[in-house]
Amino acid sequence: MGDQVVVMDAAAVKRALTRVSYEIVERNKGTDKIAIVGIKTRGIYLAKRIKERIDALEGTNLPIGSVDITLYRDDLSFKDETTKEPSVNGSDIPFSLEGKKVILVDDVLYTGRTVRAAMDALMDIGRPDEISLAVLADRGHRELPIRADFVGKNVPTSKGERIEVHLEEVDGAEDAVFILKK
Repeated sequence: MGDQVVVMDAAAVKRALTRVSYEIVERNKGTDKIAIVGIKTRGIYLAKRIKERIDALEGTNLPIGSVDITLYRDDLSFKDETTKEPSVNGSDIPFSLEGKKVILVDDVLYTGRTVRAAMDALMDIGRPDEISLAVLADRGHRELPIRADFVGKNVPTSKGERIEVHLEEVDGAEDAVFILKK
């Protein structure tokens, strides 16, 4: 696998998400009309944590949902190579997007293609007033003109490296962000 460097440990992940939560409230001048939407898979768990922090901070119960971008990717992975049928997990947005300020949450921002796909999926579901992006790690190397509004940590990388995020809920391991050399 090569070298692995820890760029954020569990405490750093927690601090970054707390800071991002405060920034979301501050930049939006409160929580009016805010909804949190996580991008499957790890973005959902980060979205839940951000929602919990904002709810505790502001005494709210923000709407939360998830978006599955599988059908919107320009580099689809297929569950069955013979039928070329994409693997779909489904989006879950149990509220209207109309009039909302959606905070889209993902773990790593890289080329921007995942975020573009998520925005396409959101727009097919409804028309929010605004979409902002919150990410745990921004590694650079954008291929599309997309930037995060809220960043836990900027992690400059080379193209020969990749970022790996471990979350307790998904990986059964302590929260951490790693750089892996390919």
